[in-house]
Amino acid sequence: MPDGRVVLITGASLGIGKLTATLLATRGFTVFGTTRKASGRVDEVEMLQLDITSDKSVTVCVSNVLQKAGRIDVLVNNAGQSYAGGLEETSLEEAKAQFDSNFFGAVRMVNAVLPSMRKRRNGQIINMASLAATFPIPFGGYYGPAKSALIVYSEALRQELKNLGIKVSVIEPGFFNTHHSRIRAASSISDYDEIRQRAQLVDEESFDKGGDPQEVAETILKVIETTFPRLHYTVGKEKRYLLFKRILPDFIVEPQTRKHWRLDG
Repeated sequence: MPDGRVVLITGASLGIGKLTATLLATRGFTVFGTTRKASGRVDEVEMLQLDITSDKSVTVCVSNVLQKAGRIDVLVNNAGQSYAGGLEETSLEEAKAQFDSNFFGAVRMVNAVLPSMRKRRNGQIINMASLAATFPIPFGGYYGPAKSALIVYSEALRQELKNLGIKVSVIEPGFFNTHHSRIRAASSISDYDEIRQRAQLVDEESFDKGGDPQEVAETILKVIETTFPRLHYTVGKEKRYLLFKRILPDFIVEPQTRKHWRLDG
């Protein structure tokens, strides 16, 4: 039987967001996706224009969905940006932009949907984080720190909203073979050139050899269909490293981390 719930997915024009929107639509959900470009309809998904870094754009997008569908049952915060560059190479303006895309964008969306969810005492929020929040990527800019902030935010949000009938979960994918583009820091420091190049090559290889992104879409469907969803859902072969990091001492984990990213040549 068709589910009928209304789902809003940000960043649904490519990659995991698009796969998730398509999967949910085939299962009978009423799905609205968002893109920075002009709105339209793709298959069974109505696409709306949205810039998650703009308060006005977020307000207009959520208002459009409420006007068209009457409610938003599930918000999937998928939109974000990947960045590359050393932390010292990244300007404060660039760092703030990374947090705006990967943290505050989700916060804007949550704040926009919560009034209607609180009124109905029902709703679900799924935030897309990353295993990079637990295993920061060298020369990955402030992507990992921003996603780490999103996880902590989601944990607090879950506690605050539980008594109001609103569920909160966070998805933490590893590397998947899907669309990804990186915004590179404008400046570079020559001392980092060799090590940065090696680490970023490993990063690209990890995406190329990554898992099927459909697994992430199916995990999101599972979270939505679960009566009592968990807070954390790690997805991908890299999730085994979480156990290693929890049980092994730093003097073992750190050398293995440097070896993986080829930081020492």
